[in-house]
Amino acid sequence: MADYLKSAFRSLTRKRVRTSLTILGIAIGVSSVIIVGNISRCGTTALSTELESLGLSGLTISVSQDAGSISLNETDLNLIKRCDQVEQAAPIVVQSTDVTARKIRTKAIVWGIDTKASQIISINLLYGRLFNNEDIRDGANVCLVDEAFSKSTYLRSNIIGKTVTILCGGVEDNYKVVGIIKTGSGLLQNVIGNYIPTFVYVPYTTVQKASGKDNFDQIAVKIKSGGNVDRIGQTIVDKLDRNNGSAGAFVSNNLAKQKDSLTNMLDIITLILSAVGSVSLLVASLSIMTVMLVSVNERTREIGIKKAIGAKRSSIMLEFMFEAILISFIGCILGLVSGYLISYIGANYFGVALNIRVDVVLPVMGFSILSGTIFGIYPAYKASNLKPVDALRQE
Repeated sequence: MADYLKSAFRSLTRKRVRTSLTILGIAIGVSSVIIVGNISRCGTTALSTELESLGLSGLTISVSQDAGSISLNETDLNLIKRCDQVEQAAPIVVQSTDVTARKIRTKAIVWGIDTKASQIISINLLYGRLFNNEDIRDGANVCLVDEAFSKSTYLRSNIIGKTVTILCGGVEDNYKVVGIIKTGSGLLQNVIGNYIPTFVYVPYTTVQKASGKDNFDQIAVKIKSGGNVDRIGQTIVDKLDRNNGSAGAFVSNNLAKQKDSLTNMLDIITLILSAVGSVSLLVASLSIMTVMLVSVNERTREIGIKKAIGAKRSSIMLEFMFEAILISFIGCILGLVSGYLISYIGANYFGVALNIRVDVVLPVMGFSILSGTIFGIYPAYKASNLKPVDALRQE
């Protein structure tokens, strides 16, 4: 075994440029598959975290478009809280508007929430406090802003006590910042921060007072562990319809399914990109056959001499097989290293955790070495079948 490896190394160093280009092709193919796999894992993880942080992991109750004058109110909220398998419910009032700080106007979505919302929506408090009962009771002009908004306006994370102007209900008013939050991993803001609005949270009673309405846009519901979200959602809708004397006026949205649909779409895209990467790896493996065939033609006299002094067909074949496997192995290792190096640089830039994926590494290594072996069989077989007399006649 050691002799075959030494012989393979010596043979590969004879034509360094040709060997290096073949190894580079394998490395590029492997690294592309690794990078795509890591993008998939990081993207899926970050997307799930972001959507969960926005409340897209539970259940929301809203009014259908054909409900007429029916709306969600305090009576409906209390009814939902009394339902079996409901752990918590919170009202939500939403407005798309503008927020101004230091004369910088930003598109924003204002979420009117109560003190229980943090138990349903994953809000990571960095500085300050969340809303208290007094804020909700008085409809106070206080707000929570995310860290990205703080950095874009004041160039720092902590802006507790600062004042921002929010256009709510057609009227601009000043709101005191009492809390700084960080939603999810921040990946969406890093990547498409210029295209998505800022999220600002205020007491829902404040939004109602400013807009002159007493109903809710949605009610967010947290289901007890182990509960069937779809079945419980339908039960809630049926109770609300009976209580309001309506039919089909309310809609239950299982947001976890929407999140799953997005992650499944990402998985499909990843599969397509991985297939493209695998094709490039296959093409690079084909170059091994070309290189080995050229090597057989160049070393015909050498093969003839070895066979003339007693070298077996199996020895000649194994020698060329080891060369092909060695090219694949070196290219595979370089591809893995470069693929993970690029992946780690990208993950650090976007602030996403990255772990080595054994489920990707092992198949890629296996495919790379196997393809090198397969495409090295024919040149090795051709070399082992050369007749000593014919080989020695070659110039």
